[in-house]
Amino acid sequence: MHDLIIFDCDGVLVDSEVISNQVLVDNLGRYGLNLTLEDSVGFFLGGTMTGVRDKARALGADLPDDWVDEVYAETYERLRQGVDLMPGIPDLLAMLDDKGIPFCVASNGSPDKMEITLGQNGLWERFRDVVFSAHVLGVAKPDPTLFQTAAARFGALAPVVIEDSQSGVTAAIRANMRCLAFAPDGGGEKLADLGAEIITDMAEVPALLGI
Repeated sequence: MHDLIIFDCDGVLVDSEVISNQVLVDNLGRYGLNLTLEDSVGFFLGGTMTGVRDKARALGADLPDDWVDEVYAETYERLRQGVDLMPGIPDLLAMLDDKGIPFCVASNGSPDKMEITLGQNGLWERFRDVVFSAHVLGVAKPDPTLFQTAAARFGALAPVVIEDSQSGVTAAIRANMRCLAFAPDGGGEKLADLGAEIITDMAEVPALLGI
């Protein structure tokens, strides 16, 4: 029986990836790097903002030294305007509560960002004490430490990770954890190749967990 569900945040709990990547597209365009939304998702999904900065510079963007702070401010402002939960998340969390299965969130994003996105959807109070952030731990996916730290906190022996990015799936596999990869719009082949089980709807999760 699985004794902990570890959720990624962006693209798994909240529908924030398109918003965040559109901010990147608009911002980087001002610094000489013209990308499509699809380009941005392909290059940057699941990474850290310092990683985005370094890759963008390698692609030709002339970014200032304070760019990370700048793009975070722009992203947070846009997210405050509204971000939805991913379909099926409220029902899934309610079922986990009903079955007594604990859950947490482990993200490369900052606690401030998660407070914005989860807070406006009524979930921050449920997650605030079980947030594992790369910004706090100082190590990011694809390193497995985030997931290992979460499992250790709960004393979990059979955790399951729900992810949507290659870096997240890689971290879960490196942590020797079962990984469900959420790919509602297709394109899950690369995640499956990394060792994840593909889901396209959160309603699939209970059966896969045997609950």
